[in-house]
Amino acid sequence: MAAANMKAVKLRIKSVQNTMQITKAMQLVAASKLRKAKEKADQSKPYFEIMRATLRDIAVNNTEFQSPYTRQVKNDKWLYVVIAGDRGLAGGYNANLFKFMENETKGRDYMVLPIGKKAVEYFRHRDVELFTEDFAEVAKISVSDCFGIARMICDAYSAGRFGHVLLCYTQFVSMLTQTPMASSLLPLADFEEEVREEQALAGNDQPKAPVRDLILYEPDSETVFNAIVPEYLAGLLYTSINVSVASELAARRTAMEAATDNASEMIEKLSLFYNRARQASITQEITEIVAGAEGNS
Repeated sequence: MAAANMKAVKLRIKSVQNTMQITKAMQLVAASKLRKAKEKADQSKPYFEIMRATLRDIAVNNTEFQSPYTRQVKNDKWLYVVIAGDRGLAGGYNANLFKFMENETKGRDYMVLPIGKKAVEYFRHRDVELFTEDFAEVAKISVSDCFGIARMICDAYSAGRFGHVLLCYTQFVSMLTQTPMASSLLPLADFEEEVREEQALAGNDQPKAPVRDLILYEPDSETVFNAIVPEYLAGLLYTSINVSVASELAARRTAMEAATDNASEMIEKLSLFYNRARQASITQEITEIVAGAEGNS
């Protein structure tokens, strides 16, 4: 009976060691990919920042400026662009994002543009209306795909299919912290209101000077603005995807590190149990030999 228990424990130790090798390898792979993902996210930020600055300059410096992308519409339909992962084994990365989405969408009429296999599976299982499933794998999303997504969103928004567009993704805070968040895409923010708030924060209470058109746009400022909006949204999408990928890798690295530590601790406990059982078996054999020798004498 003791020999059978020892064999079972030994097999269990071998199984846990194999699992630990896998989790350790996944931890190292995630750590190596994470550095490149963070660099990619940092390198993509300046693009949409420049695009946003250009949009703001056009909107603020033109007195008779109007654009369909800045006007508030009376359409209560929402479009959520949700960036999740393609795989699991990343701790609470996907679960936290979907829980955040549940709170965001309460009481709203909405559809979803899922990016990532987990997002497609989650919303398809709940029979949520999907805008498109053409971008199901976040790992295969390229810059050109982001431009295609942005144009599709802008065309549908201009056609009145929905009145609000919200981007939901996971913000990379640190190696141990990744936070789900939402960012409004359309309609665009009130740039003039932003300028007034910045002036108030800077302590400038003086009335704003009359606006002067110092830049001439061909054919006109509104056309240029409307042409830049899809480019700006594409840059924002690409950056958010890169940040989400970095967050997923950080979450997977943390989860695999914890799994590796747990496996190591389990092996120590099983080894201790195995050694005790082995010592007990040896002691029992010695006792039986001594008892047999005494009986023969």
